[in-house]
Amino acid sequence: MPIKIQSDLPARSILEQENIFVMTENRAAQQDIRPLKIAIVNLMPTKETTETQLLRLLGNTPLQIDISLVRLETHESSHVSEEHLEKFYIPSSELFKNKYDGMIITGAPVEQMPFEDVDYWNELCDIMDFAKENVFSTLFICWGAQAGLYHNYGIKKLSLEKKAFGIFKNHKTIKADPLLRGFDDIFPVPTSRHTTTGKTSIQKVKDLIILAENQENEVTLCKSSDNRMIFMTGHLEYDTETLAKEYWRDKEKGLPIEVPLNYYPDNDPEKTPVNTWRSTAHLFYSNWLNYYVYQETPYDFNV
Repeated sequence: MPIKIQSDLPARSILEQENIFVMTENRAAQQDIRPLKIAIVNLMPTKETTETQLLRLLGNTPLQIDISLVRLETHESSHVSEEHLEKFYIPSSELFKNKYDGMIITGAPVEQMPFEDVDYWNELCDIMDFAKENVFSTLFICWGAQAGLYHNYGIKKLSLEKKAFGIFKNHKTIKADPLLRGFDDIFPVPTSRHTTTGKTSIQKVKDLIILAENQENEVTLCKSSDNRMIFMTGHLEYDTETLAKEYWRDKEKGLPIEVPLNYYPDNDPEKTPVNTWRSTAHLFYSNWLNYYVYQETPYDFNV
């Protein structure tokens, strides 16, 4: 699916080097089709890295996607230039003027804070409420998933004794669901978090369906019964080196951190990590776009 982006977005050159099909605005305008409109609410501090990771996955299916990168107006980002945000992102006030086929709400490094203490919490709640009526399917990632479960269903997050960190093995808990079509019986998902969402709490909500669990018997993937909300607690979008960067960052800060599980060859952090989740990631995003976005949304979005 060629992704429609601004011609000078920094991610473009990286994606083109990887043979990911990107399309500039001028070329997209010459095609007589309606692209899927996907909004990405990017809450990660390293926004340019996250942009590239998500666009890489969204660009690997057969239709055209019109991407809107969204920034929050009640939060000042410190790891990206204001020029980048002004040039490539729309403010949430602009988001509220449109309808979208799909939306992605990313994770954020605020999981150990109470939700209400996050400076942009109220604005994020407004976006999640907006999505219920104006987005056909919203994908919540990691802390974004915890935020979505808390705001929509009142499910609280739980602190872990130690950080869940590494490549966790997962299994399907349902025989057939389009999101997991083509998945192996056991599939890997990069995980990096200090909190979790209780399986029992999710099971008590009749509207939620658990699709996959990890080796620790935690919920990795669940969804609302109408497919409008998808909650992924891991980071399939991560690059090969992402967990390594987190590990060495925390080591240098003197923080208690274990070697990420199932990540380095022979569990040796001096060796180069191997990517074992790339095909799972592409399949997951392809399934979401095809079965829960493209197949469901109408051609005329304003009807």
